[in-house]
Amino acid sequence: MMILQILSAFSAVLVFTMILEIPKKYMLYASASGAVGWWAYLMVQNSGHSSMLAAFLSTLVVAFLSHILARVKKAPVTVFLITGTLPAVPGAAIYRSVYYFLQNDSALATKNLLETIQIAGAIAMGIFTMDSLFRLVLAYDRKKAEKG
Repeated sequence: MMILQILSAFSAVLVFTMILEIPKKYMLYASASGAVGWWAYLMVQNSGHSSMLAAFLSTLVVAFLSHILARVKKAPVTVFLITGTLPAVPGAAIYRSVYYFLQNDSALATKNLLETIQIAGAIAMGIFTMDSLFRLVLAYDRKKAEKG
């Protein structure tokens, strides 16, 4: 079942790369980034943790992979990062928030809205954390090269 979900994430991200008109030479790498991200998400969630933690940790994995791919393929990080985080985006929670709001069930609408905001925040924090780490490493490497 997990393999099917990962392949589905790869396929969905591949279609998304076409919609975003990502250059063909990066499409498979961007799709692989999404599949790896979804694999990480499932691994965290299957071990009994929350969707928020799963989104944060999977985004860390995707952001790390995106930075590596960007350097290897000489492409912008965002090519791999945006597509890679797509599977973790809380679309169902957003939908449920609006649905319950329209049904005048404010308790469930608020619950789902808070879940959406938490997951979105976890994704943003994962991206920020990994980007900051890469900037620190690059700054250290530059200083080291200047001294050497």
